[in-house]
Amino acid sequence: MGLLDSKHAVITGAASGIGAETARRFVAEGATVVICDLDDDRGEALAKELGEHAAYVHVDVTEEGAIERAINLSIHEFGGLDIVFNNAGNPGSIGSILDVTVEGFDRTIAVHLKGVFLGIRAAGRVMVAQGSGSIINTASVAGMQANFAGHDYSAAKAAIIHLTETAANELGESGVRVNAICPGFIATPIFGRAAGLEGDQAQASIALMEMSASEAAPIRRSGMPSDIAEAAIFLGSDRSTFVNGQRLAVDGGLTTGRLWRDSMKNAHEGLALIKAAVEAADA
Repeated sequence: MGLLDSKHAVITGAASGIGAETARRFVAEGATVVICDLDDDRGEALAKELGEHAAYVHVDVTEEGAIERAINLSIHEFGGLDIVFNNAGNPGSIGSILDVTVEGFDRTIAVHLKGVFLGIRAAGRVMVAQGSGSIINTASVAGMQANFAGHDYSAAKAAIIHLTETAANELGESGVRVNAICPGFIATPIFGRAAGLEGDQAQASIALMEMSASEAAPIRRSGMPSDIAEAAIFLGSDRSTFVNGQRLAVDGGLTTGRLWRDSMKNAHEGLALIKAAVEAADA
């Protein structure tokens, strides 16, 4: 038996990266999945790969009513709705806040914060009526601390964390749980897209991200989409029925502070310099 047997899920941003891996893992654990994305080619290919337990629907999470179409497909095609994973995202603006454009800011807030709001609202309307369900939102370590991403992206993710808490407080009274996953540096195409790459070129950036992020956290490897998928399985399963309103950092310890290995190296070097300077002055 799988951890998600007989459960029905909707995942946004599911054509690649975290969403695609989560869709695969959900199906492997016994769930049906409605795959939502703007990338029709990859979304349809993934649905075909996963077979009769998956379907694809084109969804722009910034568009009111779009997520409802996916939820209705889950209900009418597969027989219900138990999990909604609001995962869609974009890289946001890069650089100084003095240079962020209003257009870029509005787009980032729309995709992340508005998209999650619409997903929570749509899922909640169904789940409250049935008295059960799990809503999972992709936030970020960038919403917990400064300088992990751009200003608009970080602000949107911080707002998602708080929206998760306020929604959990309300919907929990109806048996609906709302939690957030805060990924650290996860090897996905989003970093390639931040560099201006699209399509296959963005996908090709994943291997480079695996290498470049391997020393960013105490755990010396890059985070992988499977790490986030495992957290989503837990939050979507009946093993987390008393977990509500939480932000789960899946970051290899990134948010614990400065790397011990670097701080100790710097401390030893600094002490050596002090000693050398004092000894030279006494000579």
